[in-house]
Amino acid sequence: MATNRGLGPSADDHSEHDVDAQTAFVRTVVDEWVRGGLTDAVVAPGSRNTPLSMGLLGDGRVRVHVHVDERSAGFLALGLTKATGRATVVVCTSGSATVNLHPAVVEAHHGQVALVVCTADRPWELHDTGAQQTMRQHGLYGDAVRWASDVPVADWSARSAWRPLAARALLDAMGGPGRPPGPVHLNLAFREPLVLRGAPAPVVEGRPGGAPWVVSTAIGTRRAEAGRGPVAGAAAADVAQMALRPLASRGVLVLGAGADGWLSGGDVERFVASAGWPVLADALSGLRLPTVGVVTAYEAMLRSPVFATNHRPEVVVRVGAPLTSKVTTQWLAEAPHIVVDPRAGWVDPTRSAVERVADDPALFLSSVAVRLDPSWAASWSTADALARAAIDDAIAGFGDELFEGRVACDVAQAVPDGATLVVASSMPVRDLEAFMRPREPLRVMANRGLNGIDGFVSTVIGVALGSPRSSTVGLCGDLAFLHDANGLIGARQRGVDAVLVVVDNDGGGIFSFLPQADLADQAMFETLWGTPHGVDLAALAAAHGVPTAIVRSAADVGPSVAAAVAAGGVRVVLVRTDRRRNVDQHRAVWLAVDQRLGENALRSSTSTSATASSIVSSPESNAATRRSLQKS
Repeated sequence: MATNRGLGPSADDHSEHDVDAQTAFVRTVVDEWVRGGLTDAVVAPGSRNTPLSMGLLGDGRVRVHVHVDERSAGFLALGLTKATGRATVVVCTSGSATVNLHPAVVEAHHGQVALVVCTADRPWELHDTGAQQTMRQHGLYGDAVRWASDVPVADWSARSAWRPLAARALLDAMGGPGRPPGPVHLNLAFREPLVLRGAPAPVVEGRPGGAPWVVSTAIGTRRAEAGRGPVAGAAAADVAQMALRPLASRGVLVLGAGADGWLSGGDVERFVASAGWPVLADALSGLRLPTVGVVTAYEAMLRSPVFATNHRPEVVVRVGAPLTSKVTTQWLAEAPHIVVDPRAGWVDPTRSAVERVADDPALFLSSVAVRLDPSWAASWSTADALARAAIDDAIAGFGDELFEGRVACDVAQAVPDGATLVVASSMPVRDLEAFMRPREPLRVMANRGLNGIDGFVSTVIGVALGSPRSSTVGLCGDLAFLHDANGLIGARQRGVDAVLVVVDNDGGGIFSFLPQADLADQAMFETLWGTPHGVDLAALAAAHGVPTAIVRSAADVGPSVAAAVAAGGVRVVLVRTDRRRNVDQHRAVWLAVDQRLGENALRSSTSTSATASSIVSSPESNAATRRSLQKS
C-alpha cells in the first residue's frame, strides 16, 4: 500500500466528518446572508465552487441566476444590485475564472456597488504543487475591495466564526456612515469530495427570531422616507452655512448620478424657490424633472465661450457623482465645491472641494442660508430656453436623418413610466446628458465607476432581473454590445423584459470627436481607433434567439422602442448611423447654440457686445470653439 509522504493528507484520506463540516459551513453562511437581506446570487458553473452553488440553490430563499461566462456573471450581479439596492453574491470556481470577475469588481469599487464576490479555491495542500486550476488568489483584487478574507477549508471547531464572517461580508459590501458600498472578496477553500454525501449537515444556530448576527446602526436620526440614508448630524450643515454665507448669491447646485437616492423633486424645488440657484441635473441623477430652475441644456450652453465666461459661479454644491460632461466638469472646477455625501466619500476628481459634508442632502439644502439674486436665476433660465430651442431647430434641420443625439433623447422619452433606462459609457451616456429632455421621474443607471463598456448587456439583464414588475431598456453602442455578446447567453430563458437599443456606427464613434481623428493618415485612425467591426449585429442577436427590429429613420426610433417594450421579453432595436456624419451633426448643434446665446448676449448687454459680436462673427473664434468641442 502506497504511503502519502506529503505535508498534508490527500483528498481521499478525508473523512465524512470533513464533508459534513464543509456543508454545514455553506448552509450556515447562506442562512446568515438571507437573515441580512440577501435575495439574489449569480453562479458561474464550475466544479470547485460546487458546495456553495448547491448551498445557495438548495436553500430555496435565494434567487439563483446561472451564467456560463464569469465576466458576464459579474456584471449580471452588478446590475441586480443596482436595481434592488441590496448586495448580490457572485460565485465562481478557482483559477482563471476568478480573474474574469475583475472588471466587475473594479467597476463595483469605483461605482460604489455592493457585491459579495466568492471565489472558490483549492485547499492549501494543493498549492505550489502544479495541481490543475490552482493559482495564488490571495489579494487578487488588490485595494478594489472593501474587505477581503482567505477562508480555509471548513473545520467544525471553528464554527463560531462562520456567522460573523458572513455577516461582516454583507455589511462591509453595503457600507454605512462614512463607508461607501462596494465589493467584498471571500476566497473560499473547498476540499473534495465536493458533493454532499450522507445525512444533511447541521446548521450553526443563529440569533433568535431570524435576526442577523450583526447589524449596523447610524449615529443620529434617519429620514422617514423609504430609501433615504442616515443623517450624520446637523453640525455639518452649520459649517457649510458659514462657508456659503459670503458666496451664496451666485451658486450652482449640481446633481449627479445617485442624487435621487437622497433628494426628491420636492427637495430640489424648495431649494430653488428659496435660493434661486440653477440646478445642473445629469440625466443619471434621476432628477432631470420639469421643475423651475432645472437646467438641461447646460452641456451645449457651456460650449459657448460668451455664456461660460459670463456665468462663472461663486460656489458649487454637489450631491451625487460628478457630472458626465467633461466640458461642464472642467468649467465647474474653477469654483469652490461643497460636496454633500452622507457616506463621507472622497469623490472629488478635480480636487475642487473645500468642504465635505457628511449629512443628509435634503436637510443640508433646507438648512443653508442663501441671498437671493433674481437676475442670476433668470439669466440661466433664459439661456436654457434659448439653447433648447436652438438644439430643437438644428435637429429639425436634419429631417428624418438619424442623429445619435436625437436617438438618445427619443429613447429616454419612449421609456414608459416605471421602467428603467440603463445607458452605456462612451457616446450614449454623453448624448443622453446633452440632449435628454426633462420628464417625470425616470430611473436611469450606468456603470460610471470606471466608465468602461465592459459587461453592459449583462448589467441590463441583471437590472431586469432585479426589476421583475417593470421593463428595462438599455442604450449602448455597437462595441459595448459586442464586448459583452456573451451576456445574451440564456437571456431569453430568464423571464425578463429587456430591450437593448444598439447604436451601430460600425466602430468607436467617440474617437471621431478626439484629436486622433485629425491625423493625416486616416487609415491609421481607422485601424487604431475607428475599428470597424463589420459584424451583422442582427444576425448575432438571432443566434441567441433574440429578435431584432431595425430602425431606418429618426421618426421610427421612439415607436420602435415602445413596440419592443410592449412585446415583452428580450429584444434588440438596432439603429444604424454614420460615424463621420454624426460628428458633423453634433458640431452643427453646438454652433447653433453658441450663435443663439451670443446673439442674446449682444442684444441684452452693451458691456459685452464687442465680445459677443466677435464670438458670433469671427471665424477664428468659431474655429477655437470647434476645437474645444472635440475635447469632450
